[in-house]
Amino acid sequence: MDKRELLPKDAEDVEGYLECEKWWIFAVLMFVAGFYGAYTYSIRGGVFCNAQTANFVLFAMAVGNGRWRNALYYLIPMGAYLLGAIVSEAVPKPIKKRHLIRWDTLLIFIEMVVVIVLGMLPESIPFQVSQIAINFICSMQYNTFRQAEGIPMATTFCTNHLRQTGVAIVKAVRKHGDRNQVNRFVNHVSMLLVFVLGAVLSTILCRIFKGKAIWGTLIPLLIVLIDLLYADLKKEHDYIEATPHGH
Repeated sequence: MDKRELLPKDAEDVEGYLECEKWWIFAVLMFVAGFYGAYTYSIRGGVFCNAQTANFVLFAMAVGNGRWRNALYYLIPMGAYLLGAIVSEAVPKPIKKRHLIRWDTLLIFIEMVVVIVLGMLPESIPFQVSQIAINFICSMQYNTFRQAEGIPMATTFCTNHLRQTGVAIVKAVRKHGDRNQVNRFVNHVSMLLVFVLGAVLSTILCRIFKGKAIWGTLIPLLIVLIDLLYADLKKEHDYIEATPHGH
């Protein structure tokens, strides 16, 4: 029997889901992702580091124009994103077998450390340092947090949420207001809204605090970290090896 089915009811709000799968955790991470996107675009080179499609397009254009040095440059953020996926796929099992904390929790701690370091860097540091670091942590976050209470979700970009919103609208209409589809619609729209909210706040703080604005993500990340630590050390400690949905 799946260990998720054995989780005590008083340890979670939604039966069958670990704390790291809760909707509000994903919402906070989407807020942080929106903050990252506006941060890197506003003051760190005019690029988005949450996903890699744009980098692949720019890489292809550089190759097509024979700009080999530019093409090689785009391999750096793409490589950082690839490395993040590799690390976040290879590390979780050894981590949770130590029966202390889950990889999901450790990742949030690592993310906070990276954010603190980035905020301490002088404005003269090349933009690529921030871009590569955020590429790396966004990749790990995307690969780690996959489903919110059974609904597949990305925590670093909006494209999938926009698509799923359209799908949910059509299915809800076809099924005459099916509650499941309405719920999916609300969940995906909510993710889009918190992403935008994070980007708005980031834009305002970047105007005032420049590079240190990224420290604005520490508060929501700390809230998530405390909650996940409590789950790992207390209410879900006996089920620390349970695998989240989607993995």
